Amino acid sequence: MDDSGFWSRFVVAALAAWRITHLLAREDGPADAIVRVRARLGDGIAGRLLDCFYCLSVWVAAPLALLVCRDPLERLATWAALSGAACLLERMTDEDGARKAVGDELLRSETPSDQEHSGACEAGPAHEGTAAGGRG
Repeated sequence: MDDSGFWSRFVVAALAAWRITHLLAREDGPADAIVRVRARLGDGIAGRLLDCFYCLSVWVAAPLALLVCRDPLERLATWAALSGAACLLERMTDEDGARKAVGDELLRSETPSDQEHSGACEAGPAHEGTAAGGRG
């Protein structure tokens, strides 16, 4: 990662990963295009993927990692880092009213909505599924 433009490409790709993932998972899209795609995909694997921001960010980050660096091993680490950055940005900007961690607090209490979604994804309590309608 000694490439001089790595960090600028990484920051732009991290913002793009968050924006694209947020558009697909949380918004209705222009002319309700995204919400119609989510409704058409239904409850299948692809439909459930679009309901989970954290799951979707992994797949959105994959092609972006190809743009950030050239070395195959660095691409794997960059892929995970871009997805992680998108997830952190989502947690920082989420406006659902849920309690967020303060300072270096490591544990959080579960809410009833966390318990409903905990079995839907391997991400456990951190998983936040949404209805096909999304927010926009």
